[in-house]
Amino acid sequence: MAELLYGPDGPAEHDLKLIGDVAGKRALLLGCGDATIPVTFAETGAVVIAVDSSASRLAQARRLAEEHEVRLEFRPGDLADLAFMRADSVDIVFSAYSVDTVADSARLFRQVQRVLKPNTPFVFSYAHPLGLLAGGGPRSAYFDAAPVTVSRFGEEVTVYPKALSETFTDLVRAGFRIDAFVEPRSAGEPIPATAVWRARKEGS
Repeated sequence: MAELLYGPDGPAEHDLKLIGDVAGKRALLLGCGDATIPVTFAETGAVVIAVDSSASRLAQARRLAEEHEVRLEFRPGDLADLAFMRADSVDIVFSAYSVDTVADSARLFRQVQRVLKPNTPFVFSYAHPLGLLAGGGPRSAYFDAAPVTVSRFGEEVTVYPKALSETFTDLVRAGFRIDAFVEPRSAGEPIPATAVWRARKEGS
């Protein structure tokens, strides 16, 4: 079973412990990443629905699922378009390095809040907005909201950076309470490369 990573170079769920036991739970995964994420969830006993806008990443994930003999539901399309799912129908939503590829993240958060059961978690990671400035990165200033192109999972993708305060505000306005925020240390780097959030849907 592959280790669940929050980014191309980590950290791992083994270190952060933000997800917990998913056996028997219905998990919505936004983005397939390098294909190991949906398979890892399925191998730990989750009922998995994986959404991705990339046909190649979906194909890769399907092949890996067949190799590991696990069953998953794959859905091609916009990560923020979850109209195919009922409200209050999933136990966890997870996304690694995909949320920031959605131009309107506030809409995405509202859609995620709608499909989650009350008090269940939305756990996600993305490229830290400061990390995109480091070492001649694609951004020129922290508050520069212009989209940038980066290489991720073997493809060129467009990323829409936001200040951390904007993500916080969008989550709260969507009806989440944030109970964890992690900026993992990157070996040899003065600033973090990844931001990790866990937010829970308000309600009872």
